[in-house]
This record gives sequence, C-alpha cells and structure tokens, in this order.
Amino acid sequence: MLSELKETDGFARREAVKIPWKLLKGYKAMAPELFKIYITEIGYFPEAVQGCQKWRSGSRDNILIYCVKGIGHLVLGDRKFELRRNEYIVIPATDKYINYWADKDAPWSIHWLYFTGPTIQAFNEALKLDAVNQPAPVHFNEKGLELWEKMFDTLNRSLGFEQVCNANFSLYHLLATLLFPQKHDNDSVKADRDIIALTINFMRRNINKKLSVEEMSARLHISASHFAYVFKKETGSSPIDYFNQLKMQRACQLLFRSNDKIKTVASDLGYVDPFYFSRVFKQLIGSSPGQYRMSSKAGA
Repeated sequence: MLSELKETDGFARREAVKIPWKLLKGYKAMAPELFKIYITEIGYFPEAVQGCQKWRSGSRDNILIYCVKGIGHLVLGDRKFELRRNEYIVIPATDKYINYWADKDAPWSIHWLYFTGPTIQAFNEALKLDAVNQPAPVHFNEKGLELWEKMFDTLNRSLGFEQVCNANFSLYHLLATLLFPQKHDNDSVKADRDIIALTINFMRRNINKKLSVEEMSARLHISASHFAYVFKKETGSSPIDYFNQLKMQRACQLLFRSNDKIKTVASDLGYVDPFYFSRVFKQLIGSSPGQYRMSSKAGA
C-alpha cells in the first residue's frame, strides 16, 4: 500500500512512524493471535498546506484520520467528503480510489494511522465501518489524543515486540473513544445533554419563529453537522423535526383553549401559509386542525 503513496512538500513537516513489513511479518509468526489487527503506520500532519495522499488502487489498510484543526477533502471512489475540526473518518480497506488533501485556505491538522490484519474485513463488518456514513463528528477527544500520543511515543522509542503489541492493544481503546464516545467520556455525555436542554429551551422561547439548524448551532458555538448529529443521537429526531413537534403541541393547546381562526394559530406559530401549517399538523397529529378542535372540545 505505502509504495503507492504520493507525497508533496505540504506534508514535509509531518511526524510519522512506519513499522517495517518484515518486522511485522516476524512478530505475526511469533504470536499470530496477537496480530489479528495491527498498526502499520502512525503520524501527524500539522497544517499541511498543499499535501496530497493518493492510492489509485485503494488500500489494504484501514485509514483513520482525526481532524483537530482546519478543513480537508477526501475522495473515495466516486464520493467526495469534507473533514473538519473535531470530525474523524475510518476509511475501511478497499480497492476503490482514495485521495485526500488539505484545504488551500484552511489547511487541516490531522492525527492519523493505518491498521490492518488477517481479520480486517470481518473486523470492519462487525463494527459496520462504512465510509459512506462518514465523516462523523465527535467532541474534542482528549482521551483519544492522549492514547494516540502514547502509541506514537511508544513506537517512536522502540519497535520491539512488546512496544508494538502495547500500541496495538491501545488501538482498540482509541477506536472505542471515537466509535463509542458516550461510553468513554462522561463529560462528553453531560455536554451533549446540555446541548439538548439549551436547544429545547431556546425552541420553546422562540416557538413563534422559524429557526434553522445553523442558527441554533451558532448559539452554541459548534458546527451545524455536529449539532445535528448530537441532537438526533440524544432525541431520535432532527432539530427541525423536533421543533415542528413542539409547534404542533403548542398548536393543540391553542386550538383547545381559544376560538382563534386556524390562520391565526398558524401565524402565532410562525407559519405564513395556513395551508402548509394544516398539512404539517395533520401529518404529525393525525387529523386536521379543525377536526382536532372539534373532537377535543367535544370530549372536554
């Protein structure tokens, strides 16, 4: 895989440790059960302005990239992705074309590593690793970066059998902090719940307005993609769907308590078009606003 790697001067400042293939082959022969999955290379690219990594025939290794600053661009087969600060991607071993590079105006800084093994395909299937559903946002992963530093330092000091095994065992923990962050970071869980509570309160205070995901995320000083990811993970609904549900709950209260016209209720909830309001109401409540008013008051 690495023989196909194309490098440009943009990555000249990189820090990297590559484990020679012959060394790995010897360790695998010594202890095959400990080398089902193993690291082949680990490194850091700080603000790689013009760097480009390219594999025309894909990669036999999984490629993990965690962006801590800036923006990068990735191509996998015929799909293109952006990777931003506090987002990561695991590109599973594939025969598809791979290319990634730093954004010209906001070059990324990334921690990365390559890992493979005789069970890599089964490993990827078990964890449902699929680049189509990535990149994924994550809170600033202090634990993951600590693990990465320890792995890098261990391998940078020595590529002895014990050191390589130690780094390989830490690989599983590092992946867990990314794939299952809620299980490894109580502060992250609390932060997610704070995001939800603050957002729902904001929605209730602005029930008569039209809010966007960008507006809600900007108040929290986080990216729109991370905000949407956290909100859906915690509530099961997208922010806009949840906001519409709150609006319809409020609409039910207004229809029951007042005799205001439907268009007035719609206007009070930020809907300029009363017909659109009625469609959303029926979709979520199961009846038209007029039918709901009659049935609720009849049963009062």
